[in-house]
Amino acid sequence: MTIQQESVEIKTPTGPMRTALFRPTAQGKYPGILFYSEIFQITGPIRRTAAMLAGHGYVVAAPEIYHELEPAGTVLAYDQAGADQGNAHKTTKELASYDSDARAVLDALKQFDFCTGRLGAMGICIGGHLAFRAAMNPDVLAAACFYATDIHKGGLGKGMKDDSLGRAGEIQGELLHVWGRQDPHVPIEGRTLLRARLEEVGARYTWHEVNGAHAFLRDEGPRYDPALACQCMGLVFELFHRKLGWGDLNASGAVSSETRH
Repeated sequence: MTIQQESVEIKTPTGPMRTALFRPTAQGKYPGILFYSEIFQITGPIRRTAAMLAGHGYVVAAPEIYHELEPAGTVLAYDQAGADQGNAHKTTKELASYDSDARAVLDALKQFDFCTGRLGAMGICIGGHLAFRAAMNPDVLAAACFYATDIHKGGLGKGMKDDSLGRAGEIQGELLHVWGRQDPHVPIEGRTLLRARLEEVGARYTWHEVNGAHAFLRDEGPRYDPALACQCMGLVFELFHRKLGWGDLNASGAVSSETRH
């Protein structure tokens, strides 16, 4: 289905947070997805992934994760300088601020009259970790986490002492974890530690380790694997369609008024 895009400003305890919003153009209500970017914020690849999600029948909200630290609209480059800046922000921002940002977006999604109120989360890299934490909110029914960094070593937020592993038992929804076996950021020891913790708390999850590098989902740069990305997005849609539903599309609103040629 065709989609529309806009920017909205969501109030948080640490100031306004610009959020990119993607949703179907057809009238009706759709499930909501909190979609987290990499450390570079809302880049072209992130926008295109969000658009793909929305085109499958979801209201997708992608917040600027460093809204307190960068001017609204800032996009960091996919280069060493951008990576250095994004990584520095990752451990400058307070852990509690990441959590309050998540709650603010989830509440905003529920208030949109075009959202069913059934919520999920998805994230990539640091976003995978943030989606994991967002799933600690009981109204998040499903979360897809792509090569989620730092969960295994508690390295998120100021002080680099996050409690994500310790709080894993709070997650009530279903998790999808996807990892690249050739990703040096989350070695096998880290993956094993997290999986053991999920087993310990009785989490409901699926776990996929693929032959891919870090950022294999990003449709820009040398590590992009289109076939693998397509396969893994299929896993995402299976999870969200099953757990969040399909919405209640107004059939009359789906008819295009464009002239056919």
